[in-house]
Amino acid sequence: MEGKFVVGIDLGGTKISGAVASFNGDIFSKYTLATKAEEGEMAVLQRIISVIEKVILDSKVDIDKIAAIGIGSPGPLDAKEGKIITTPNLPFKNFNVVNPLRDKFNIPVYLDNDANAAAIGEYVFGAGKGTNNMVFITVSTGIGGGAVLNGKIYRGNTSNALEIGHTTLEKDGPLCNCGNYGCAEALASGTAIGRAAREEVAKGVDTSLGAYEDITAYEVFKEAEKGDKIAKKVLDKALNYLGICVANVIASFDPEMVIIGGGVSKGGNIVFERVKEVVNERCFKAMAESTKIVPAALGIDAGVIGAVALAIMESNYFSQSSS
Repeated sequence: MEGKFVVGIDLGGTKISGAVASFNGDIFSKYTLATKAEEGEMAVLQRIISVIEKVILDSKVDIDKIAAIGIGSPGPLDAKEGKIITTPNLPFKNFNVVNPLRDKFNIPVYLDNDANAAAIGEYVFGAGKGTNNMVFITVSTGIGGGAVLNGKIYRGNTSNALEIGHTTLEKDGPLCNCGNYGCAEALASGTAIGRAAREEVAKGVDTSLGAYEDITAYEVFKEAEKGDKIAKKVLDKALNYLGICVANVIASFDPEMVIIGGGVSKGGNIVFERVKEVVNERCFKAMAESTKIVPAALGIDAGVIGAVALAIMESNYFSQSSS
């Protein structure tokens, strides 16, 4: 695969980011366009095409040297068929995004859930490099995940495995956006942390959080660091649930590593210390001790690097390079 390149596309509700990269992960060009989802399916498809054309042009890489295009998209989706089934912030309904791109560029195109793409990115270029079995969990507005098992991304029967945010942690817990009650996402996400803090303030309790017009997870972390008791209580409860979620993942997959990314992971030591504490309480000792729990490494370009890594993995670079 020497001299070959890939295109990675991070498709989101607000923006479409693309890059051309080598098989070593070196990025030669990047470009971002607003998604403008309100304009409909075909308009968004055309904007994806525009991003691909722009990054190839700016990279000065001959299109014949592009081995594959990888697309990370919110789900649910059907990765085998190349269809985005539906997602709240995009206009697609059972829309095959792969076929028109493959026909347009005459290049293999691979679609996957954005959390899977991020997991592959961490496996190939980030904190999971060198592992054989790892799980990636993103904790932000929602909670998602992806797993690389025996060196391959695990998608499950319908391409939607590792919907970690919608595992039930509390049977009578708060209503989740998915319609279930007590999901991890409803208890431990950044959104859940902000909501719980606002509920505490509404009770009239003594807390520095009351000084904020809008309370998000960021303000809760900020005030907890300053010693506010209510902020610390809200965080401790949410991070306890996150720890239970991670413990469940370890019990299910017995990975070498669990990587935690997303906005909540930026909380730093308070997050990882509490999660590890809960894992040690709830997991078999041997499994807890053999699993590293670490922050994600890829930063702001994680989405597009994940899509790049998806293209590399699906174009069988690893099997070819090791043969």
